[in-house]
Amino acid sequence: MTPNPYASRSPMIMASILSANFTRLGAEITQVLDAGADGLHLDVLDGHFAPNISFGPVVVEAARASTTGYLDAHLMISDPLRYAPPIVKAGANGITFHVEVVSDPAATAREIRKLGCHVGITLRPSTPLETLWPALDLVDLVLVMSVEPGFSGQKFMPESLPRVQAVKKRLRDDQRIEIDGGIKPQNIRQALDAGVDWFVIASAIFDQPDRKAAIQNIRDHLAGRA
Repeated sequence: MTPNPYASRSPMIMASILSANFTRLGAEITQVLDAGADGLHLDVLDGHFAPNISFGPVVVEAARASTTGYLDAHLMISDPLRYAPPIVKAGANGITFHVEVVSDPAATAREIRKLGCHVGITLRPSTPLETLWPALDLVDLVLVMSVEPGFSGQKFMPESLPRVQAVKKRLRDDQRIEIDGGIKPQNIRQALDAGVDWFVIASAIFDQPDRKAAIQNIRDHLAGRA
């Protein structure tokens, strides 16, 4: 059975496979989960909403074949309602969509919920937080972007932290807040203190020669031991 990260209030590390070596994706997934990641973050980019193209249902299916772990799919795409069903069918446990690409975020959240997965909503760093509020009660997760969507390895935007705090005040106990973009050991404690529950981490894990040591270093910073 797939572990449910919503069952715990502990900080969750979601390793983003956007920085993985795709020539050995199965081994990369096994390694980072064995090294202590709590789940995988899948950045689906279509080249329209964000200036990059990554992967679609075929790679999600390959990721699912490599693990029973939680697959957290972030759809940086123009038509989430078209592609959410095949991505869930391929094995994603959660679908997060962008508020900028839908006319009715509440209706979109309801439709994705019908697929039997967790539902998340997110927005660009420049998009007003108020655009989230109509759908807030209908989602499990709010993802606050701390870089512009599109590429791994970007610099963390500290101005995202007040946005985290503002969202956190409105969430129920059963909802979670996630951050994505430039998260490293040096800034992860700031994000935790702002209210983040889940941390999407790409290069700070996958670009390190010792993934177990990298994840332990991240956890040490989260716990204030470093």
